[in-house]
Amino acid sequence: MASLNGEVLGRVSILIAPELEQQEIAEALSDVDALISGLNKLIAKKRAIMQGMIHRLLTPITRLPGFSREWETKRIREFTDCTAGGTPNTSVSKYWGGNHRWMNSGELHLKVVTEVLGRVTDLGLRRSSAKMLPENCVLIGLAGQGRTRGTVAINRVPLATNQSIAAVFPNESFCSDYLYFNLGSRYDELRGMSAGDGGRGGLNLTIIRSIPVPLPELDEQRAIAAVLRSIDDEIVALERRRQKIEGIKQGMMQQLLTGRIRLMQPEVLA
Repeated sequence: MASLNGEVLGRVSILIAPELEQQEIAEALSDVDALISGLNKLIAKKRAIMQGMIHRLLTPITRLPGFSREWETKRIREFTDCTAGGTPNTSVSKYWGGNHRWMNSGELHLKVVTEVLGRVTDLGLRRSSAKMLPENCVLIGLAGQGRTRGTVAINRVPLATNQSIAAVFPNESFCSDYLYFNLGSRYDELRGMSAGDGGRGGLNLTIIRSIPVPLPELDEQRAIAAVLRSIDDEIVALERRRQKIEGIKQGMMQQLLTGRIRLMQPEVLA
């Protein structure tokens, strides 16, 4: 970088521990790095298993025991409906900070949504196109040139969303978790469906309603979803563990690299 040169670096002060203590600190942090690396490999392995199961169960190359009926393909509009959300005017304080969860499209990366940051009031809902959604809607990112467009999530709590999220309503005719896994495995396909020049525009409700979905009987949908959900839950648990350990590592670095906590007592180093 233009503003960073040898002269600038030469003026940087660095706390230097005795050499033996440096080695102890490096080993402690390396142990944590090894744990994180091991978790990354395990998560990658579980994700590969998940992708294989999705490919085999949703194609269907492999049928679960006890199921043999032919699958049929229906467009989403044939078995349910969908809606988009809205954003209350951000300059009106009375619309914000209420008791209703409000989700922005950046939170689709949560995948299984149990909590969001935003809160809106009753007035905010009434004065905007935002609306409360029941739990277990399949949520799809409609806009954005980044990874958000085409990203699929499912909400486990009632909430409202912004206008860049489509919500596919649950009902008794299909399994929402099955649809979540099905659409979630079709990210590139969904992005390719986008309206606009070369698919670089956005998705819309008309496109969402027209998406074809291969549907087995309801009990088989539930059985497939249960298998995939068990693996998905393992991945989520591992990712949370990794996040916790990464937080621990940051704390260790702040304490050990500033000398706030010493791994070796000064008299030992003398």
